[in-house]
Amino acid sequence: MTSIISHAIKDPVHGTMQFSTAEDNWIKPFIDSPNFQRLRHIKQLGMGDYIFPGAVHTRFNHCLGCCYVASQISQKIGLPDEERQLVIIACLLHDIGHGPFSHTFEDIFHHKLIRHEAWTPFFLADFRKPEFFEKYNKRNPKFPLTLEKFTQIEEMIMHKSTVKRVLADIVSSQLDSDRLDYLLRDSHFCGVSYGQYDFRWMLNCMTMVDSHYGPRLGITHKGIGVVEHYLMARRLMTRNIYHYQKKLALEFFLIQLLINLAESIDHHPAYSELKTTRLGKFLIQANHFNEKIKLSDNTEKFKEEFLTANYADYRELCDYDIFAIMKQLSATNDNHASAQIARRIEYRDMPKIIRLDYVDIKIAEEMLTDFKLSHTKTIQDWQIALIKNPHQSYTIEEDPILVVNETGQVKPINEMSLMINAISDKFENTAFLCIDSLIIDNPNIKNIIAKLTEKFG
Repeated sequence: MTSIISHAIKDPVHGTMQFSTAEDNWIKPFIDSPNFQRLRHIKQLGMGDYIFPGAVHTRFNHCLGCCYVASQISQKIGLPDEERQLVIIACLLHDIGHGPFSHTFEDIFHHKLIRHEAWTPFFLADFRKPEFFEKYNKRNPKFPLTLEKFTQIEEMIMHKSTVKRVLADIVSSQLDSDRLDYLLRDSHFCGVSYGQYDFRWMLNCMTMVDSHYGPRLGITHKGIGVVEHYLMARRLMTRNIYHYQKKLALEFFLIQLLINLAESIDHHPAYSELKTTRLGKFLIQANHFNEKIKLSDNTEKFKEEFLTANYADYRELCDYDIFAIMKQLSATNDNHASAQIARRIEYRDMPKIIRLDYVDIKIAEEMLTDFKLSHTKTIQDWQIALIKNPHQSYTIEEDPILVVNETGQVKPINEMSLMINAISDKFENTAFLCIDSLIIDNPNIKNIIAKLTEKFG
């Protein structure tokens, strides 16, 4: 393959991302597609920019960065051109199934039964067409796309075990291109240093290692320090950015707005105009789906039916659809929950946070449930909620990062790092009360707060 650089993208995180002529031809048809361009209008961190004003970067930015990181790793470990082509395309498309506000939108579905990964096969199927292959192969006569190759790309994105493991590792693992990019990118745009680590040294220490599954992506013993730094960066970003309480509280409000709207839009007179919007139609169907699965054990059947029937609308949704409806709702005098929440967000009446760091969560849930049942006439369900987000910084069982030591032995990194061993498989929890600012002085609210803080403080 020629090493001539034909395309360079200026990036605030990686500097100048340089792609060779062949790489540019491999990815450009996908980048130019409407499905990929849609990611320009979906923010990476949901409502993170309400807290960190610089966090307006998008899934589009991140996917390009992930693709570049995959290219760098592939070259470092010496993948042949045909395999590198598949890997960088898979990394480019790995987030193509995201909906508005990224992961936040998944919460409109009961028990998060439909995540962005469930939509991914539908987006990929749009590329699995003769007309796209023909256009692609005219540009890539030396590296044509076939159904067999595209199936491998799909399987890498969907975490299928049939793919060569070292390729799958670059796309999805505890040391994948996705995490290596988003930690640096999210840290940069949030204006914090929590997610910074030495990417160039990490890249320098990457290598192929032997395992029971064949060659895997791993690191040399010289890279233990940078992986320690990287895993701690992931932990700090999770605690201080991804699970930042005000961010999660605002996203909870946004989801409550959409759920309440979905439940009422079909019959609320004031929302007749919203029923005909793309988002309105989708929310009506989402509400029907939620009602169905509450009464049935056959969730997979209903899930597949919903995905198939509503993909055409979902494919067109982005952040702007929600902003438009939120602005319209906030301008009304309607007292419906969705309009009230829209006004809170529009005029930045931020919810109040009561941290519950040392609370017995099960007991707190029971206390809050009893409280809500006894105050249904004065306090709406969305106005006070217990939000919890357990997380792990590193898991051994999931798929350990492998290290080649000085003697050539391959070991899980936790056996060679005291720090990583200490955080392995340890759950940390973010738990807090999210309370509507307009009821924070309500005596009943003060009473429940006092009970929780007195009992566990």
